[in-house]
Amino acid sequence: MEYQGLIFTDSLHIEELFSLHYFEYMSSFSFRGESHDFWEFICVDKGEVTIGAGEAVHILRRGQIAFHKPNEFHWVKANGSVAPNLIVISFSCHSPMMNFFCDKILSVEESERRLLARTITEAGNYLEGRLDDPYQTVLKVKEDADPASGQLIRVFLEQLLISLWRRYHNISAVPQNRKADQLPDKTIKENNDTELFNQITSYLNQNLAEHITIEKICRDNLIGRSQLQKLFLKKSGAGIIEYFSDMKIDAAKQMIRTEQMNFTQISEKLGYSSIHYFSRQFKKLTGMTPSEYASSIKAMADRNMEQEGKGSRKKSHTHGRQAESRRGK
Repeated sequence: MEYQGLIFTDSLHIEELFSLHYFEYMSSFSFRGESHDFWEFICVDKGEVTIGAGEAVHILRRGQIAFHKPNEFHWVKANGSVAPNLIVISFSCHSPMMNFFCDKILSVEESERRLLARTITEAGNYLEGRLDDPYQTVLKVKEDADPASGQLIRVFLEQLLISLWRRYHNISAVPQNRKADQLPDKTIKENNDTELFNQITSYLNQNLAEHITIEKICRDNLIGRSQLQKLFLKKSGAGIIEYFSDMKIDAAKQMIRTEQMNFTQISEKLGYSSIHYFSRQFKKLTGMTPSEYASSIKAMADRNMEQEGKGSRKKSHTHGRQAESRRGK
């Protein structure tokens, strides 16, 4: 049988990234404006701003995204009463699909907000400097950036643009009474909450060595403080910081059981300010000091269970290969 490959074609392709910012501005903020030969969009995560796009002036509110085409003069200012949070990203893209975004102000749905959140999170791991530096004109990659972070940023942004294009381009073709084949609102919300919870717990796991605040978690995941607390109370029965502390101690217990690092090294690895603070937190959550846990029956039992689990997986894998070998005979 002869196979013939399918070559993918890109309907939309981002060539270069020029800026990627998440700003938390004062209520008196004002940017006098600029123009450049590449695309830019501004999305309001909190509050509202007034924007200028060529000759037009618009009020941009939370959940809205506005596009500035290449060489269009644009400016932005806060309304004087609410301090806005803004995402501003500029890039070059010469795909014909971009014509749709000329002079457009669109609304961002939850799935698209999550794409923006993942973009911001990945940028924090990938780019040097701060994402809220308005004077940064040259993007530099961190020496220890995760593999393929830049590619993921491009993919997330392309997915965001394609999602917006599809949703708005085909809106008139969507029948009005299609509720029969749609999930109930409650189910959709539950699925969204689960996906968001998984996204944030993954983010926390990647930042176990950091001292992160609720404000940083909210900013990096594009979620409000109240929504974040409600989500974690609903899904875990604990507040976000309490949940994060539990994650750190669980990681510490696992490190103790591997017996490859001492307590000071474990404390530093998990971002604690001192070995004494680490010990206090450990005892507060486990009822034992790290030393007591290391020599406890509980630690030995947990270690044995882990080893048995690895042995069981290895044994299962060996039996699988033997079974395949017998089938081959």
